[in-house]
Amino acid sequence: MKIQFLTPYPLKKAPSQRFRFEQYFQLLRQAGFDISCQSFWDERTWAILYQPGNTLGKFIGFCKGVIRRTVILFQLSEIDFIFMHRECLPLGPPIVEWILAKVLKKKIIYDFDDAIWLPNTSEENRVVAFLKWHSKVASICSWSYKVSTGNSFLANYARQFNKNVIVNPTTIDTANFHNPALFSVNKKSSAIVIGWTGSQSTLPYLEPIVGTLKKLEAKFPGKVRLLIIANKDPRLQLNFIDFILWSKQTEIEDLLKIDIGIMPLPNDIWAKGKCGFKALQYMALEIPALVTPVGVNTEIVEDGLNGYWCATEADWIHSLEKLITNSERRKEMGLSGRKKVMASYSVTSNSSTFLGLFS
Repeated sequence: MKIQFLTPYPLKKAPSQRFRFEQYFQLLRQAGFDISCQSFWDERTWAILYQPGNTLGKFIGFCKGVIRRTVILFQLSEIDFIFMHRECLPLGPPIVEWILAKVLKKKIIYDFDDAIWLPNTSEENRVVAFLKWHSKVASICSWSYKVSTGNSFLANYARQFNKNVIVNPTTIDTANFHNPALFSVNKKSSAIVIGWTGSQSTLPYLEPIVGTLKKLEAKFPGKVRLLIIANKDPRLQLNFIDFILWSKQTEIEDLLKIDIGIMPLPNDIWAKGKCGFKALQYMALEIPALVTPVGVNTEIVEDGLNGYWCATEADWIHSLEKLITNSERRKEMGLSGRKKVMASYSVTSNSSTFLGLFS
């Protein structure tokens, strides 16, 4: 059995790909599948895609991607399954998907982990927002053999168009990667570190709690630090902030510098499509997670057991203060969080679900 993966981004670059399906490649090979991959964006274009400017470079990268997608349509005669993450082309109508499903009669496994039917274009690429063609998600769902979604909210949307919808959560490799037993980290100070990690597209989610963090900074002078791990400096108006440029090579060591992980979100429909990846990372590394109780966050984090739900400023301040002042509570919650991830959101616990997509 042969599987062709069609991805937006180069392999080993994007978290949505790494933690939704790339880490299952070895499992698929062991199960007897022959897999091949093609990304729309090449590595050179990926490096500039979410940076401001460089319009010509992005346009050239786009044209190369269209050529790759066109050529591969003539190379799929022996392919049994097409695993498609998000879309085949980032702009325009679902022409390639229609050819795959209706002309070539291929079994498409359509995978997404955000509410991608809603407009949500980055500021850097706002000029092409009107070409995103968000309505194509419904069509691709209806043409697919199966639809793989990151949570139940996304699954409920997909079920309007396809009866074969599987909730396939974003998962963590708790044995070989997100495993604190495999790493040693020397903290530079005794300060309690409140941490956040994410991409520049999610940095705005921190803005609403800046006032809260300022109050903590004033209440615990010199005793608390805020660590941001991202691909762009957030430049928040805080004095106790440290910034680490995200790196795949030091990803886990950097996360392990955090004592308390935070995941604030707006309470809107886009946030309901999120798959709680930040919380999963914290919890897998025995770090208690504080989250806005939106969407799947309420399923991942059990309030008071492995983290806290924080809907208001009072919630954030009260929960952070409890963990800042109680190291034993942090440890208990961290251990409980790792158990939760291993039981429900790990590669091991989800392997049968993932393999079941190709049956």
